[in-house]
Amino acid sequence: MKAPKMTLIAALAVGSLLTLSPALRADDTTNTPPAAPPAGGPGGPPGPGMRGRMNFDRLAGQLNLTDDQKPKVKEILDGQMQQMRDLHQDDSLSADDRRAKMRSIREDTDTKLKAVLTADQFEQWQKIQSRMRGPRNRPPGGPPPGESGTNAPSGAPPQT
Repeated sequence: MKAPKMTLIAALAVGSLLTLSPALRADDTTNTPPAAPPAGGPGGPPGPGMRGRMNFDRLAGQLNLTDDQKPKVKEILDGQMQQMRDLHQDDSLSADDRRAKMRSIREDTDTKLKAVLTADQFEQWQKIQSRMRGPRNRPPGGPPPGESGTNAPSGAPPQT
């Protein structure tokens, strides 16, 4: 009779400790959360206007750029960014002309990068760009707008 009673007391003691431990830690004021990284920094939220842009050091790591390639690629990307800024500030263009000019700038950048990067690096660059541009107006993982992914109308049973 003593063994089950002692086991019950021990279980209650352990259960009490487990239940009360979060409450005991809640009063600890020495645990301050780490300061948030600056906006736009690695691991932090993107800063203003940084939605689609990538940190160059991170990009250089993803592409495995050599020390010789880094300044060349940075110059090309900085030139593209400046051209895009100028384009966004130009109010004289129609939406179609603006899209065509953006496409032209991206194609020009790709041509310049292709001359600097290896074939594998350029392929990786294209993958990164397609992820950054991403599918527009489409739910993640879903089919493109207008495509249901099946041949049967939605809500209708398949015909046999």
